[in-house]
Amino acid sequence: MGIVATSTNAPFTAPAERGVGPLLRAWRERRRVSQLELALRAGSSARHISFVETGRSRPSEEMVLRLAEHLEVPVRERNALLLAAGYAPHYAQTPLDDPALDVLRTGLERLIQGYEPYPALVVDARYDVVAANRGIAMLLEGVPESLLAPPLNAMRLTLHPQGLAPRIRNLPEWRGHLLAQMERQIALHRSAPLRALYEEVAAYPVPEHPGGGEPAGPVPHFALPMQIEHDGRTLSFISSISTFNTPLDVTVAELAIETFLPADPATVKYLHSALH
Repeated sequence: MGIVATSTNAPFTAPAERGVGPLLRAWRERRRVSQLELALRAGSSARHISFVETGRSRPSEEMVLRLAEHLEVPVRERNALLLAAGYAPHYAQTPLDDPALDVLRTGLERLIQGYEPYPALVVDARYDVVAANRGIAMLLEGVPESLLAPPLNAMRLTLHPQGLAPRIRNLPEWRGHLLAQMERQIALHRSAPLRALYEEVAAYPVPEHPGGGEPAGPVPHFALPMQIEHDGRTLSFISSISTFNTPLDVTVAELAIETFLPADPATVKYLHSALH
């Protein structure tokens, strides 16, 4: 599956009419940082931070960006802070199919194809799949076409009772892991669409596995595996997620590469025989 354009061009989530002060205060409180601590990090004073938060002082564009960096504000929300302060957005938001991102798309495709026969995919901030390799396609065999219609959503595909959920032998544990992951992302990004997706997938009924939902084999102690049935076998994977370091574009900042490493020799052997 090649790179496909998705809905990464959503509007900024923070309304500019609130003003930059309350928004900065909300981020500071969310990060549990005092005004004094933030001032020390940003080379300012607690008095100035207080004036900014109450609207008595308008921060410079540089100060907004500096405070956002020290508060680890996501790139999309940094643009929203600048708009609220009366400045133009600092970070571009390039559509994924734009020629300017040709090198990025080619690199991502080579990366996940090079990971074969092991599964790998690329998702955006809403967990819509923008690229996937043959390992992922193999796991999706037999999933109804209605769930495979674009935009493919990784959470929906995994947790839907007609998706992969009935095949996952340790579904309660894996489902809990995915929902907790989404909760962390919602807290970080304050995204209404992501919240709607969470409420949707969390409400799905949990299929009962014929075997009672017990794992088919010993669980590796170093990480929670996803144990999934395929063609009469139970495959076991450990998931890893990578993002770009210091991104300067909203679209790029919200991409994540998820790879699935085989957790046992039997899974390694089967994947090499099935996809080679």
